[in-house]
Amino acid sequence: MRELDDLFAALSQSSFRRRFRLAPAERKYLATRGFATVLRHARELIAQRLAPAEPAKDGRQTPYRGHPVFVAQHATATCCRGCLEKWHRIPKGRPLADEEQAHVVATIERWLRAQDRQP
Repeated sequence: MRELDDLFAALSQSSFRRRFRLAPAERKYLATRGFATVLRHARELIAQRLAPAEPAKDGRQTPYRGHPVFVAQHATATCCRGCLEKWHRIPKGRPLADEEQAHVVATIERWLRAQDRQP
């Protein structure tokens, strides 16, 4: 797995990844529900949609909007197993270990907290 400072430095060089921002509705959702709830959702979504060895609809399973976690997944390249392999150095073809799932959630949390500090 890639260290988060190194990962975020690399993501900052990607014009595709840099373009993601929380929309007003997603910011409101985060403010209303709070980080604890949104991160619980993140853990559940990762366990269901990303952790299996061969996720259903891999590469197309993460919507681009509708929940702060979805936006964060695209911004942090935690949206599919291909992106996890390319950006996070987590191989495809096997279930994600608990430590890898925690890494994904920590990545999402870091991005969400940075977004929360922006005006």
